[in-house]
Amino acid sequence: MAEQGRCCDLGALGEQGGAPPWEKSLGIYIGCFSDDGHERTLKGAVFYDLRKMTVSHCQDACAERSYVYAGLEAGAECYCGNRLPAMSVGLEECNQECKGEKGSVCGAVDRLSVYRVDELQPGSRKRRTATYRGCFRLPENITHAFPSSLIQANVTVETCSGFCSQKEFPLAILRGWECYCAYPTPQFNLRDAMDSSVCGQDPEAQRLAEYCEVYQTPVQDTRCTDRRFLPNKSKVFVALSSFPGAGNTWARHLIEHATGFYTGSYYFDGTLYNKGFKGEKDHWRSRRTICVKTHESGRREIEMFDSAILLIRNPYRSLVAEFNRKCAGHLGYAADRNWKSKEWPDFVNSYASWWSSHVLDWLKYGKRLLVVHYEELRRSLVPTLREMVAFLNVSVSEERLLCVENNKEGSFRRRGRRSHDPEPFTPEMKDLINGYIRTVDQALRDHNWTGLPREYVPR
Repeated sequence: MAEQGRCCDLGALGEQGGAPPWEKSLGIYIGCFSDDGHERTLKGAVFYDLRKMTVSHCQDACAERSYVYAGLEAGAECYCGNRLPAMSVGLEECNQECKGEKGSVCGAVDRLSVYRVDELQPGSRKRRTATYRGCFRLPENITHAFPSSLIQANVTVETCSGFCSQKEFPLAILRGWECYCAYPTPQFNLRDAMDSSVCGQDPEAQRLAEYCEVYQTPVQDTRCTDRRFLPNKSKVFVALSSFPGAGNTWARHLIEHATGFYTGSYYFDGTLYNKGFKGEKDHWRSRRTICVKTHESGRREIEMFDSAILLIRNPYRSLVAEFNRKCAGHLGYAADRNWKSKEWPDFVNSYASWWSSHVLDWLKYGKRLLVVHYEELRRSLVPTLREMVAFLNVSVSEERLLCVENNKEGSFRRRGRRSHDPEPFTPEMKDLINGYIRTVDQALRDHNWTGLPREYVPR
């Protein structure tokens, strides 16, 4: 209790005007706020760090994404937003020490220590900029489609993006000197881009035209960022099953943001927990999550589940993705030496058969299945995700699905340069893998599913 009191006293110091130790060179401490409602208080970017969370780490992450406020909760959680929480509470209620910074306060359970972040800290990553999405035809009812606007001479992309970011809109729209902020909607879904030259006129001509330039702001679409555990234990125990490297983590990101519920995992991966997968730390049999990730394929492990989404990906791509993960983590690439060593052929020889047996076992022992092809999810995200959500028995609005589509990548694209030959498979490896592809294709047809996508075989 003495340590707890010390944290609270430090917070009180800031309120009285004497800066606590952790505030020097950082943002301004605003206070302690409640965060125990159904919706998150700060709804922008989120990440956790069970071991190294610090006040400056959270502030830098929020500033990089153009958020004004950084909130720390439960010692290890960081949330970002541009609107202050509605309900402040006593400073003493924020009494948990940051996991990576002794003597500093990082909220408590359902309590946020909130800071105002004005500038990036020295040596931190650069502030993200707006990303060009394309030239689009204006919707019929601009006032209805674009809820906020800024009209001024010489408005720039940076001015418009900053204005819309502050208001937590993911899209900044320019037409001449007019700046509008919006979310993707069924009437303005960004699927039918025009030739960019149509928008490349002088501002006055562009203002009179029926086209606009659209930019993605650094802030997230907040219509699908709220996630929580199921309010009641699920009666149906659902697996999200795949071979490693088949996009399971990405599918979990999509499912969580579409349904608003956390997914669980048969395993515990601290890296994924820190990326915001709060269900990762929950016991996989708790039934508090919408579905549970598994790569298992034994009969006993399959029959524990009442139903499953079976995610299948081209084995050539899956093998490369899993080899990269084993050698360089979730977001890295294996080095040249890994590909050129005996490690790679040994990996293919052992894992290719597992790719096949995984699907065959789930087709044989799974009680109720929805087969989803990774490639189809990539190609036709919203219709495929709609099927997955319906299978999970969750009702989701079209706006929420559009929000997921607008933030479809999450934090899970590999970064850096691919260091290996894009074709690391020998003719012998291809013969082996193609045989397994034909076996799985036939098994799917035998179970009245559509066969594998055409691009799988033969290579």
